[in-house]
Amino acid sequence: MKTSIILLFSAVLLTASCDGTTSSEEKLYDTTWELEYISGPRIAFDGLFPEKKPQITFDKESGKVTGTDSCNGYSADFELTGNSIVFGDPGPTTMMFCGGSERHFLEMMKKIDGYSVGEGKLNLLVGEVPMMRFKKVNP
Repeated sequence: MKTSIILLFSAVLLTASCDGTTSSEEKLYDTTWELEYISGPRIAFDGLFPEKKPQITFDKESGKVTGTDSCNGYSADFELTGNSIVFGDPGPTTMMFCGGSERHFLEMMKKIDGYSVGEGKLNLLVGEVPMMRFKKVNP
C-alpha cells in the first residue's frame, strides 16, 4: 500500500514538472515587449514616456534586439546564458531628441545582466533586482 501511494505521488510530481511549458528563453521570442516600469528616475513613469513607451523585440536567429527607446529606433546584439543576458551597444539609431528619457532607457540596458519571464511579463535585472519590467503587446 505504501509503495502504491509513493508511486502515485511520484507520478503526480513528475507530471506537474513536465507540463510542456516553454523555457524562459523561448518565451522571449515571437512577441513585442513594452516597458511599463523603469528604476532610477524620480520622475513618474508616465512623465518620462508621455507619448510612446519603449519597446523591445528579440530575434533568436540574428541574436539581435530591435525596438524603440520611445523616440528613436534602435538595435543591439544580445547574448543569453541560462537566465543571464548581456546587451551590446545599440547600433545606429535615429537621432531625434525627445527629452532625455530615451537616453536613460538605453543606458539602463547596458547595466542589465539577467532576466525572468512569467505571466506575460519580462523583467530585466541587475543581480536579482528588477530594473525594467515589460508587458507583452501585439507585434
